[in-house]
Amino acid sequence: MIDVQLLRTQLDEVAARLATRGVPFDTDGFRALEIERKAIQTRTQELQSARNAHAKKVGQAKARGEDTTVLVAEAGGINRELGELEARLADAQRQLNDFLAGVPNLPHASVPVGKGEADNVEQRRCGAPREFEFAAKDHVDLGEGLGQLDFALGSKIAGSRFVVMRGALARLHRGIAQFMLDLHSTEHGYTEVYAPYIVNADSMYGTGQLPKFEQDLFIVPRSEEKWYLIPTAEVPVTNIVRDTIVPGESLPLKFVCHTPCFRSEAGSYGKDTRGMIRQHQFDKVELVQVVRPDASYDALEALTAHAETVLQKLDLPYRVMALCTGDIGAASAKTYDLEVWLPAQKAYREISSCSNFEAYQARRMQARFRNARGKPELVHTLNGSGLAVGRTLVAILENYQNADGSVTIPGALRPYMRGQERIEKEAA
Repeated sequence: MIDVQLLRTQLDEVAARLATRGVPFDTDGFRALEIERKAIQTRTQELQSARNAHAKKVGQAKARGEDTTVLVAEAGGINRELGELEARLADAQRQLNDFLAGVPNLPHASVPVGKGEADNVEQRRCGAPREFEFAAKDHVDLGEGLGQLDFALGSKIAGSRFVVMRGALARLHRGIAQFMLDLHSTEHGYTEVYAPYIVNADSMYGTGQLPKFEQDLFIVPRSEEKWYLIPTAEVPVTNIVRDTIVPGESLPLKFVCHTPCFRSEAGSYGKDTRGMIRQHQFDKVELVQVVRPDASYDALEALTAHAETVLQKLDLPYRVMALCTGDIGAASAKTYDLEVWLPAQKAYREISSCSNFEAYQARRMQARFRNARGKPELVHTLNGSGLAVGRTLVAILENYQNADGSVTIPGALRPYMRGQERIEKEAA
């Protein structure tokens, strides 16, 4: 949630910055809500003062032994009006909070201005795409040719956009996640976390998925309460600090978590229906940092570099893109996408997004720390995929494929494969 004080003092500037996202801000609607809130609040404060003054009069009259019937009746009238106003003030504040909950974060000044994906700016490339001496296959043909990737069976068991893996490919998928967890926890200083795969509405609200993106979530009804399957480990892990004042000396907090992720892909409209690029269920290793505000942009660069290290150790060609204002997520102030090279598509495809949310999530979660003056101050939160496990498997299959349909296992992953060097079709 953006800072309401910014709206109250710099409304036109905020509206202009949001416009670079392609998001029109309802300035008239905000002004109307503020006028109503301020009027109610002013009258409430007047009546509270009148009530206190009246109570003093009643006390003095009683001390003098005077009849207080009229004064008590007047006080009752004040209290009744005050009760009505306090209810109206609470309702006005709820309306304002609901309004603010739908407003995206302000893009950082360094974010390139643009309308969409075509306006993202390449920052750097690492590794050169492999030159194949044969026609490169995509991961679907490779996996099915190995007899270890079965989309038809996934569809039979659950529906479209699910897959069943078996044998060495299933082991490799598991090994990729273990490799990432080990790398980030031992070399990059993250604390490994195991977190719930189902969360409540407060957690989804805290990280910004609710109320705006409920259609993208899988809902698990429970009596009168809604639970949600997590779309990313960002949700449960970031909510570790919800409604908490973190000791300043404990920052930064750095967590790494491997979970399955569940997304309805309500807005994908048939995009990437082939293969594992866009599934309803997929695994991801997530990096989350909770930091002091003055350290968050250095933390974003470091977190992005940590995710890049995975690709470097797997020798997968990739590039880093700075997302433009029209392409960053609603809660993000700045995002880098890592895009890995997929030979069959002859294109770079996203495998990680690394974002700084500044205080946007912290304000919703009331996640704070005690600053040098001992006063509570909102933390800044960041997260990034370190990496998406399924897409990493896709990239390995396509970049490490051989002419006979087998796949060479990257050296960094062989310890997780019992020393196996190649995945071949298993004997019937």
